[in-house]
Amino acid sequence: MPIPANHTRFRTFVQHMARLLDQHPAEPTLLKEGSKLLGKLVAHDDWLQDTYAAPDAQRYQQYVLHVDSLERFCVVSFVWGPGQCTPIHNHTVWGLIGMLRGAELAQDYAPTADGRWAAQGQAVKLMPGQVAAVSPTIGDVHRVSNALSDQPSISIHVYGANIGSVARSVFLEDGTQKPFVSGYSNTTLPNFWDCSAEMNARLRPAH
Repeated sequence: MPIPANHTRFRTFVQHMARLLDQHPAEPTLLKEGSKLLGKLVAHDDWLQDTYAAPDAQRYQQYVLHVDSLERFCVVSFVWGPGQCTPIHNHTVWGLIGMLRGAELAQDYAPTADGRWAAQGQAVKLMPGQVAAVSPTIGDVHRVSNALSDQPSISIHVYGANIGSVARSVFLEDGTQKPFVSGYSNTTLPNFWDCSAEMNARLRPAH
């Protein structure tokens, strides 16, 4: 697999994120400083290998790029084909979303008095170089979609866990909540282990 000429950008980002977490910052500081680091990374679209930028005709792809050895954070590339979107979902941990290529729409959702889920405010459009944050303390439930109807879009996500193995939820607008574990579209990185199958097995009802 060819390595991009500027692969050091990503290595530097991972090192700086690890050093930031070594300081055990409060969440507001972590999100602020982490956003700066991610912003520097996605300001340049010359480092992501084609393998982790390939869309799929059926659904969006979630490629893991790095998992911290202590699972304090992970880095994932989300690749959206034209018109693709997520269901309404949560994360349960802090997260940063940096737009690398194309454009993305993020629509926040909030529970209503009768237990349903409704869109909250206007959808936010992320353009290349821009960064947004999520967490249970600032807003954790949203739906994300490719803002472009004729080409793929790619965003780089950083989460405060090995997100592919985290038990999370999908929400329907009628209030229905469904547990899920996302896993990853690839499972071949040398520092990566995927516990999603085990987590999904725990969530399945006994027969």
